[in-house]
Amino acid sequence: MWDYTDGVMEQFHHPRNVGKIDNPDGVGEVGSLSCGDALTLMFKLDAEGRIDDVKFQTFGCASAIASSSVLTEMIKGMTLEEAAKVTNRDIVNKLGGLPDQKMHCSVMGQEALEAAIADYYTRRGGTAPTTQTGSIVCTCFGVTDEEIRKVVAENDLTTVEEVTNFCKAGGGCGGCKERIAELVEEVQGQRASVEHKAKPTRPAKLTNIQKIQLVQETINAQIRPTLQSDGGDIELLDVEGNKVLVAFRGMCAQCKMAEYTMKDVVEARLKEFVSDDLFVEEVKD
Repeated sequence: MWDYTDGVMEQFHHPRNVGKIDNPDGVGEVGSLSCGDALTLMFKLDAEGRIDDVKFQTFGCASAIASSSVLTEMIKGMTLEEAAKVTNRDIVNKLGGLPDQKMHCSVMGQEALEAAIADYYTRRGGTAPTTQTGSIVCTCFGVTDEEIRKVVAENDLTTVEEVTNFCKAGGGCGGCKERIAELVEEVQGQRASVEHKAKPTRPAKLTNIQKIQLVQETINAQIRPTLQSDGGDIELLDVEGNKVLVAFRGMCAQCKMAEYTMKDVVEARLKEFVSDDLFVEEVKD
């Protein structure tokens, strides 16, 4: 389990501002459930143009929930110009720190806020001062070259692994790692080393026994390690035809975000590695 600060654990167990806003003034969505991290942030302004209400929904670990929660607290009462200046480092400092491998959660919060502000201006026919441009580098997670340059510069990153930790670029198929190394060199003036990993293959046809075995293997290899690293777990209860029955355990069972995320994330992994026909149901004890 990660060595989380008291600030992270307090925000995880008691997240603030979870939910949706009716008729929000701005909405930002970043990440993807199928990729394991997703965040939606929305806000409502008061008559003076300050953030009066802000809500979020997220799938992710304790760091993702805590980062989103503390961010909503930080920006309440701010103008959009003030909120646009909040960085991922501000979020991390407010939490008292994050593990290196979880820094991308703070970046995701910053990006969701930027997207929500951009959405506010777009609805009114304008352009947000924080709007970023660029070309997609990491197709798995939708990260652009400008986003990578920004996170490298703001956090003084020097390796591809660090870039992946901060914004997840390179954490999927790995095909973009060479380009990430080039971007690191552009910003820092030194070349980053690159390690590649093979993309897993999926059997074309499975017997019932093979399906059950592969479901369990996929849960063990692709899903459980992430949950266990944050004090949670998932248990395979049964496979009935194409229906997979699972249950959350540990911190995941008490996570207030579970209702938004469990089925889609677990199901996406099983569809990717086992069969497109599978669907998942959560069984609560």
